[in-house]
Amino acid sequence: MKKLFIALFFATLSMFVGAQTANGALATHDMDAERARISADRARLETGFLVEDAACYKKFAVNSCLDRVNTRRREAMADLRRQEILLNDEERRIRGEAQFRKLEEKSSPEKQQDAAASRAKAQDDYQSRQAREKQKSNDQATARASEKTASQASAGRLRDNQQKARVRADKQAEAANAAEKFNARQKEAQERRAQHERDRLKAVKPPAKSLPLPE
Repeated sequence: MKKLFIALFFATLSMFVGAQTANGALATHDMDAERARISADRARLETGFLVEDAACYKKFAVNSCLDRVNTRRREAMADLRRQEILLNDEERRIRGEAQFRKLEEKSSPEKQQDAAASRAKAQDDYQSRQAREKQKSNDQATARASEKTASQASAGRLRDNQQKARVRADKQAEAANAAEKFNARQKEAQERRAQHERDRLKAVKPPAKSLPLPE
């Protein structure tokens, strides 16, 4: 009976090891694809940031614009780096599981149970780290979205204020021009009245007295 139990146990273990090996190969393939995706994202983001850098040099506040771009560049690259770290952790976890499985093949049931507990703990730790990183990434994305919204609102207010200032300046210029034209017309009218008065006075001037006749 004992021999039968041992035979069944090792048969089950062999099936488990085979399944874990297949899963490990699949996980390795997925990680390679994920690394390629991260590399492509990094190249795409850097290209976009270089375009934004070039656009900053066309603006008045060049340094301020570049600082904002560099801040978003650091956050984006740090997020990709965290993803790479998670992949590295997962890769180490898979290698560790492979080592555990090799030990299990040569270990007693008690040691196999300890190894399984260690694997479970390692898996829990990895999932906890992954959840924390995901939450941190989400928080940063929310902060960036809020910052973008605030920046857009500020830019909108600035454009509105500039538009209002232009309208006020145009109105002031129009008023000054109208006042200048009015003053010119008033001056011209005064000059016409003065000339008219001079002409009138000349018209009513008494004739000069005639010279006396010689005796």
